[in-house]
Amino acid sequence: MNVFLGKDRQREAQYLTAPHNTVANLTRAVEGFGHKLYMDNFFSFRDLYDDLAQKKIFCCGTVRLHRNGMPKNLKPKTLRLTLGDIRVRTRGDMTAVVWKDKRDVCLLTNIHDPPREGNYRDKHGNAIKLAIVVDYNRHMGHVDNADRMANSYTASCRTRKWTEKLFFHLLDLAIVNSYILLSSCGGKKISHRDFRLTLIREMLARSGHEP
Repeated sequence: MNVFLGKDRQREAQYLTAPHNTVANLTRAVEGFGHKLYMDNFFSFRDLYDDLAQKKIFCCGTVRLHRNGMPKNLKPKTLRLTLGDIRVRTRGDMTAVVWKDKRDVCLLTNIHDPPREGNYRDKHGNAIKLAIVVDYNRHMGHVDNADRMANSYTASCRTRKWTEKLFFHLLDLAIVNSYILLSSCGGKKISHRDFRLTLIREMLARSGHEP
């Protein structure tokens, strides 16, 4: 974990953007092993993918089309997509895809083969999901679900100190992780809410009575 402190703090390589530097620092321990990294559009951009590919880390993520290095003819003003449409641009092993579902889904990857352009719908008229989208949802879904669980019954309270907010967020994540570990052990299933209530009762009982 690396706490993101913004553009101008703790940046070792001044020529890198803050998101680029953050990802580079977090992935140092896995360079050279051929790992696959999935990320959201805050971190995803061409230069980062190129940098990590040289270190044998391959990437896939949603992407903001206005970022530097993205194909200009994929930008929303130049496209008029209907449901199920796919537009693809490639450069070497890197593929940029715009897929029209309920909204435009923009992805950048150097893990997957480029899909064929065209319009693809099932017999009910629904857009057929790309393999890239299925992979992204499967891998990022765990992160999104953990965030949702942590925020459902958060211990956080209103405070102006960001350090206190961070402390309570880490506490929430620790509780979610312990709940996931308990759930993986089998036995009687318990809801996330009941797990938290039980945890609070047991901590209060263990603390005893102060004189």
